[in-house]
Amino acid sequence: MRVWAVANQKGGVGKTTSSIALAGLLADAGKRVIVVDLDPHGSMTSYFGHDPDSLAHSAFDLFLHQGVVPEGLPKQLLLPTSHEQIALLPSSTALATLERQSPGQNGLGLVVSKALAQLWGEFDYAIIDSPPLLGVLMVNALAASQQLVIPVQTEFLAVKGLERMVSTLAMINRSRKQALPYTIVPTLFDRRTQASMSTLRLLRNTYPDNLWQAYIPVDTRLRDASRAGQTPSQFDAKSRGTLAYRALLKHLLAHQLSAQVA
Repeated sequence: MRVWAVANQKGGVGKTTSSIALAGLLADAGKRVIVVDLDPHGSMTSYFGHDPDSLAHSAFDLFLHQGVVPEGLPKQLLLPTSHEQIALLPSSTALATLERQSPGQNGLGLVVSKALAQLWGEFDYAIIDSPPLLGVLMVNALAASQQLVIPVQTEFLAVKGLERMVSTLAMINRSRKQALPYTIVPTLFDRRTQASMSTLRLLRNTYPDNLWQAYIPVDTRLRDASRAGQTPSQFDAKSRGTLAYRALLKHLLAHQLSAQVA
């Protein structure tokens, strides 16, 4: 299993859309994919038609056992999605209480890693949608992943959020055996606006080694896919947004292959 995390310390930059779009394209190619919703807002869970406010069981259950993940629990928590190749480990609003409960509990930073280890042979890819703040949930996402995708809206405030995210990643890498490779993905790009154009130039100048040189455009078909509860490629395989995510996936897979060869 390959594990990718999608994270940024700023909300509204396209994390959930990016997670689901990439998962959908991998699933279309016949890969078995698990999507993990670690955001207490539960946007990914809601996307696939499940209510994070009323779910009896969710990813929160993984954190109730002092850092131990009972055998078989992760599989019991999985829910179906609109794509037969994609399973969902859902979020619930209870995850928002985790930060208050976690002080003094050891081993909580590796709970998701332990859960995915139990599902290793069941799936080809895991894609983790993490919350927009540094805490035990984001730490879990980064600790579990082998590749980090950082969506960044092409506007100035999002770039400030990216600076915080890169700083956080540097801190996390100090506790990892191997630095976590990351790819910055410009999102919500609108070439008609000066803000998008200037932000894209800034990103290319500031992060030349880690920036995907293309971008995800503003595309109402992505919003329509969300409303329909389908992955973008299921809803409209030829939309501008889907084609952009297809190019991004090709880039990420090539990056993954070169890392494996190295």
